[in-house]
Formats: sequence, structure tokens, C-alpha cells
Amino acid sequence: MAGTRRKQRLFSGMNYREVQRSNTNRRKKLHKADQAWLKDNGYKNIGWDNVIQLYQKINDILTSPKPDDPTLEDLFLKADQIGQKYQTPDEIKAFEQTLQVEVDAISEQIDNQFPDQDVEMIDYSAASRPRAKRNAAKSRKG
Repeated sequence: MAGTRRKQRLFSGMNYREVQRSNTNRRKKLHKADQAWLKDNGYKNIGWDNVIQLYQKINDILTSPKPDDPTLEDLFLKADQIGQKYQTPDEIKAFEQTLQVEVDAISEQIDNQFPDQDVEMIDYSAASRPRAKRNAAKSRKG
């Protein structure tokens, strides 16, 4: 029957050949060690299910942070160190004061939007003995 045609399967809006092409191009962008790992662990670019698994694994590898890459915190600290070399002590002090005003304003906004509803009661009237002394006294009595 010439009129019957199979419905084309799609993955992320791509047909089989497009996913294969995408896998090939993105795999080339990986480090050699990652490429070898994919090969050693049986990720293939042949067969519909294998192509999809390879696509997803390449996504995982590309989105995962590398252990030798600096974190965002490290980058900010490094930028701060570099910036302080070119600032006078007065400029640093003025920036820190401005920053403290901003932090206080943000803290006040948070306190206004999320008030602490829990009331904590502390009873200072009863003199409490340290736990070690109480445990020793209990063991002598018992």
C-alpha cells in the first residue's frame, strides 16, 4: 500500500538523523576523557533508544560543573581581591558603609514580609545545674 506511511518519531522536536547529528556535534565539544568514558560505558549513536540515551548523557555531562572549574564564590572573591588593589582605604570604607545600609534595608524588608510568629520563652527564674552534675546526682541516688 503506497498510501500508508509510518508516523515519524520525534525526540525534542528532532527526527532520528537530527538527533544523531546533534550528538556527533556536541560529543566533539566534550573533553577526550569524557568522550572515552561514553564509549567505554556503551553509549552509542546508533539505534533510536541508544541515540536518545546518548543525547541525555551528553546533556548531563555538559551541564555538570567540572571539579577544576572555579565556583561563582571563588570568582567573586578573586574579583574582590583584584578590585581592592586599585581602591584607596577611603573608597573601600565608603563602599562597605553603603553595602551595610543596603543589607540592613534588605533585612528589614525580609522581616516585614516574613515576621517571626513563634514566641520563645526563656525561664531564668529556676537555677539549673550543669547537665554533668545532674547526671552524677541522679546516678548517686539511684
